[in-house]
Amino acid sequence: MVTSISTIGIALFACFCFLTVAEAQQYFKPFNVTYDHRSLIIDGNPRILISAGIHYPRATPEMWPDLIEKSKEGGADVIETYVFWNGHEPARGQYNFEGRYDLVKFAKLVASKGLYFFLRIGPYACAEWNFGGFPVWLRDIPGIVFRTDNEPFKAEMQQFVSKVVNIMRDEKLFSWQGGPIILLQIENEYGNIEGSYGKGGKDYIKWAAQMALSLGAGVPWVMCRQTDAPYDIIDTCNAYYCDGFKPNSPHKPIMWTENWDGWYTQWGERLPHRPVEDLAFAVARFFQRGGSFQNYYMFFGGTNFGRTAGGPLQITSYDYDAPIDEYGLLSEPKWGHLKDLHAALKLCEPALVAADSATYIKLGPKQEAHVYQLDVHPKRVNMSGSGFSSLCSAFLANIDEKKTATVTFQGQTYTLPPWSVSILPDCRNTVFNTAKIGAQTSVKLLEFDLPLVSSLFPSQKLINQEGVSHSSSSWVTAKEPIRIWSNSSFTVQGILEHLNVTKDQSDYLWYSTRIYVSDSDILFWKENDVTPELTIDGIRDILRVFINGQLIGNTVGHWVKVVQTVQFAPGYNNLTLLSQTVGLQNYGAFLEKDGGGIRGTIKLTGFENGDIDISKYFWTYQVGLQGEFLEFYSEDNDNAEWIALSPDALPSIFTWYKTYFDVPDGTDPIALDLQSMGKGQAWVNGNHIGRYWTRVSPKDGCEQFCDYRGAYDSDKCTTNCGKPTQILYHVPRSWLRASNNLLVILEETGGNPFAISVKLHSARAICAQVSESHYPSLQKLVNADLTGQEISVDDMMPEMHLRCQDGQIISSITFASFGTPEGSCQNFSQGKCHAPSSMPMVSKACQGKSSCSIEISSSVFGGDPCEGVVKTLAVEARCSSPSSDGYSSSV
Repeated sequence: MVTSISTIGIALFACFCFLTVAEAQQYFKPFNVTYDHRSLIIDGNPRILISAGIHYPRATPEMWPDLIEKSKEGGADVIETYVFWNGHEPARGQYNFEGRYDLVKFAKLVASKGLYFFLRIGPYACAEWNFGGFPVWLRDIPGIVFRTDNEPFKAEMQQFVSKVVNIMRDEKLFSWQGGPIILLQIENEYGNIEGSYGKGGKDYIKWAAQMALSLGAGVPWVMCRQTDAPYDIIDTCNAYYCDGFKPNSPHKPIMWTENWDGWYTQWGERLPHRPVEDLAFAVARFFQRGGSFQNYYMFFGGTNFGRTAGGPLQITSYDYDAPIDEYGLLSEPKWGHLKDLHAALKLCEPALVAADSATYIKLGPKQEAHVYQLDVHPKRVNMSGSGFSSLCSAFLANIDEKKTATVTFQGQTYTLPPWSVSILPDCRNTVFNTAKIGAQTSVKLLEFDLPLVSSLFPSQKLINQEGVSHSSSSWVTAKEPIRIWSNSSFTVQGILEHLNVTKDQSDYLWYSTRIYVSDSDILFWKENDVTPELTIDGIRDILRVFINGQLIGNTVGHWVKVVQTVQFAPGYNNLTLLSQTVGLQNYGAFLEKDGGGIRGTIKLTGFENGDIDISKYFWTYQVGLQGEFLEFYSEDNDNAEWIALSPDALPSIFTWYKTYFDVPDGTDPIALDLQSMGKGQAWVNGNHIGRYWTRVSPKDGCEQFCDYRGAYDSDKCTTNCGKPTQILYHVPRSWLRASNNLLVILEETGGNPFAISVKLHSARAICAQVSESHYPSLQKLVNADLTGQEISVDDMMPEMHLRCQDGQIISSITFASFGTPEGSCQNFSQGKCHAPSSMPMVSKACQGKSSCSIEISSSVFGGDPCEGVVKTLAVEARCSSPSSDGYSSSV
């Protein structure tokens, strides 16, 4: 339904229509959601909405409330998530909505915080999630072709989408029932691949839209990256920048369903980072040019626990350089700078939704203004104090990538840094510029290099190379057989496709056959200096080649050719191939055809009588590892024959290791440091942490200095060159006990378990740098707006805000200087101008508190230390828990 903006009232940010948490069972008063060309209309009020992406299975239920609360505090109005079909229907007709897949619980937590919910059912997700969210059993349905006009696929898709909608309706979670759901999505980025399906693709997208609308959900549906979305479906943008996006109808609002605030990472690649100055610039430009709904992908990325990471080769961490990191800690200054941006946008909301469109003003060759103003007296507008009641807001943009610009707007002069937007909620006073960061920086520290202590065998004293003794954990070990080990194995002629055999119950599939080598072959090789080779047309993701139980080679890649030299003994030889998947393909057309393992012909070359095609030999197949199916990783498991591991034991392939460890009290997140290992999987107390791999990234391609200016892509501002892509692995606190936590490691390539450690991940170091030229406190402006308080921006001073996370307090001030301090966070030093009272004044204002604010004014510091100079306050502080005031220990 489309509603005219001229027939409805406008509400300020303060006018939310939800009940208190004490009345949480009702959550909201029932309200309708419609839209017009300008925005979504919530309960009759057009809204400018900020959405935060959180994927519920990438965190534990115990983490959800804190993640939602931090998103809300950061300025989010909406929480967004995909729905993960393969997690909810792991076997056909068998549903799972429990634990990390308790979607109803997650939705109700969102509602209890007074936030709206955007549910992207899909049911294709992509999301760097295993098989793009599709259950693997789907590909086994006869005649099925995914995501096209195919009856078997459409039947399964409709059944699952209906299941989700019906659950939400039964739980009264739609807006018109008093629930939080205001928006749904069907399909996902289908426009990227639609051309691969021809007419079937066009017919399918029409069917998907009609099917979704027929379910009677009662809220709008969207399709992202779908330029031919039918009339009643809103087409939306997914990209780094969406300020130039227009929907396919003038009756639809401009919506941004995925603002990529970072990027994903693959094993052996550098770590991407998106500068927050550029991210804020993209968001401000979007709203400047008529946008109304923006979702961060991701606001919290989380962890690909177990085998949920997608392919090819997605890592276990899904941190995504998001405003909330993988462990649930704020990533600052990204989170804080965006919080300030959102506050500035909310001050503009009355004008943004009141004006039918912006007035464009060219300010220079690469500078422009967009002004939102309602010229008539705003009788129908619900206004309140703060000096922003003129119903005029402006955005001043400098899109020059190199030069600062000075512009004149409505008779006043404004200085705009390069690649930045200034926001003027009253068309006069700048309250925010995307390139000027006033938010604090939190430095993540790894603390407490905890030894792992086995309860089975006593710990041993070791002497390191410097002659210093330290306690090392004791480990027990069990060997994985490199052979066909189970009665469930079977023998057939020819090569079978990996997924057709494993059904993704394991990463591993063994192929084994026998090769006869005659004496004349041996002589032929010797006399002609020939080395026989094994060639395979294509493999993905990993293939390991064993001859007579000995590993002779590995190949890693996405459908790459294998050429492996081999050495055989006279007579019969056992040739064993181990195929491994590292996440199933999550993106592209015809996913049902994209399996794993071996494709094409397998040959042995260099034999006396010519090449031998062994593809048609009889092969024995075995799914998985013995330790997997005997559950060596589970507690109270007596299936393994564990033996003590000597500290001087040589690294061993396909070996299981086990030990126990304790964790300290507190709330700091826990990580396993596995940089001493090779590749494998890890479990703690039976919970599957995920895959690990110390595959090293390229040595080059990282920039010493990250320049935020100019268009971002995932190769810009990368870090971690020449190092393993991931060495730390999140272990949720809710999976741990205070002592005797079982750690089991499956190591594939050889590593040193004695060097594994448990570390605390914390943000105990914080710092900030704010100058007299910064803008006044946005939080004070927002509070004044909410309470109707009269306040003049001209009378306000900039402020520095410092805050410790998660109940910690500021235990010490390690640096403070008001004047002209030099350097940056963790490297500050006094400049030529310095107020002697800086340290005692900041210590008095902040020490012993969880948060503090300091006005950036010479009067606060006992007078002007250097007249005629713009002064800056730089502070670095340490945080600790109240019970250990002053204590911190980084490794």
